[in-house]
Amino acid sequence: MSQVLDQLVFKYPARALRHSRIILADCFEWLEQVPEDCLHAIVTDPPYGVKEYETDQLMKRESGRGGIWRIPPSFDGHTRSPLPRFTALTDRERKEVYVFFRAWALAVRRAMRPGGHVFIATNAIMAQLVYAALVQGGLEFRGQVIRLVRTLRGGDRPKNGEKDYPHVTSLPRGCYEPWGIFRKALPPKMTLKECLATYGTGGLRRTADGRPFEDVIASERTPQRERAIADHPSLKPQSFLRKLVYAALPLGQGIVADPFMGSGSTIAAAEALGLCAVGVERNPVYFELAAEAIGRLKQVQAPRVDALLGVEPDGMLF
Repeated sequence: MSQVLDQLVFKYPARALRHSRIILADCFEWLEQVPEDCLHAIVTDPPYGVKEYETDQLMKRESGRGGIWRIPPSFDGHTRSPLPRFTALTDRERKEVYVFFRAWALAVRRAMRPGGHVFIATNAIMAQLVYAALVQGGLEFRGQVIRLVRTLRGGDRPKNGEKDYPHVTSLPRGCYEPWGIFRKALPPKMTLKECLATYGTGGLRRTADGRPFEDVIASERTPQRERAIADHPSLKPQSFLRKLVYAALPLGQGIVADPFMGSGSTIAAAEALGLCAVGVERNPVYFELAAEAIGRLKQVQAPRVDALLGVEPDGMLF
């Protein structure tokens, strides 16, 4: 498998990990070069293709000036994290999101093996737009994973009308995060059994004790110990990502890709499980962050999750 991973680096700057490779590249350019029917699964948290992770917007976020990022006030002793202004997107920007994800789905469908699954993070505001674009791009919608977590999104009183309308909230307080589940279609007349035998894909992996993968997962906000390792605005907890990465490879073999790697948390989850992965990130700052953070993130202890998935202390599945 190492040889296959090395072939997926092409000529891009890259780092080799024990089971994985991380690559500094634009994911569209990279996906164009990936051989057809190559990747077994994708687990990713994309930037929605608008502008929240462009350099100028990240600089505004760091300086507290906002831009596309909403810098929430502190209250009740809690400081909320900056959030992209998805509710403020114009019709043009929404169309850009749709076009971006439709094109991305087309690229993914070519690179994925038949039956390969895609787990993609989104939110309640953007989900319907993103899902429609992915289906239009040729992927099958297979449901959602509902990550139960209090995100502190929503629940605000009307801006500049807090005193006039104290009993009104602009949006529901966010208590879940939806992850869309998609699949590249099986070849015509091919059964799931045949797809598993031919491509090693098509289904989702059961837990170590034989229970099926469930689409509601009680989660946690990303612990401070993980944020201290990887300072990324969309960092997801290892306790959650390990469940997705594990489920995405039904036979426990193959390549999981994260085309929007960010700080490398998905790759760290795969490394912790002893699974092969490839991460692609176009931002040099985040690429270097991932190169430093993955080794530490994979060492994060998640005893309940690891026991459920059958992970030994050295990070290998048994």
